[in-house]
Amino acid sequence: MENSTVAAKYTATPRQSLGAFIVLMISWLLWSGIYKPLLIGLGVFSCLLSLWLARRTGFFRHAISLRSLLRLPALWWWVLKEVVKSSIEVARIVLSPSLPIQPELVELTTSEKTDSGKVILGNTITLAPGTVTIDVDEDRLLVHCLTTNSAASLRSREAEHRVAQLDIS
Repeated sequence: MENSTVAAKYTATPRQSLGAFIVLMISWLLWSGIYKPLLIGLGVFSCLLSLWLARRTGFFRHAISLRSLLRLPALWWWVLKEVVKSSIEVARIVLSPSLPIQPELVELTTSEKTDSGKVILGNTITLAPGTVTIDVDEDRLLVHCLTTNSAASLRSREAEHRVAQLDIS
């Protein structure tokens, strides 16, 4: 299949493109906090470039439901809370003279069916300091944990439960 056919197959509808642009632009404006013409222009350029790259990489081939998008903020707040807790734990370890690390590899078997769900789960785990998703293979994730506490937290499957609530299909 030639390259132009592949790109055309995953082209976003005008509605998807406009929706994605609006979300990206609102995010840019909120995170920037500076509303000068130059920065707004750079924001528009950045958002258009992001849309072009998303189209080229086939991002729009998997539609995400509005319900899933509305559930994202709950996941973000939970991830933020976990990042703060993990940051404090890692800071305590680093600042301790005895450096009490207990590294451990944890293999998780996930029930996530979609590649998107697996990627979100792996990235969610990796965002917390002290944990890194090393490999994703079929329904298994291999995660390096700095401490036994972080390994136990992963085994509780809370992260998988939170990602599953997005219901990405």
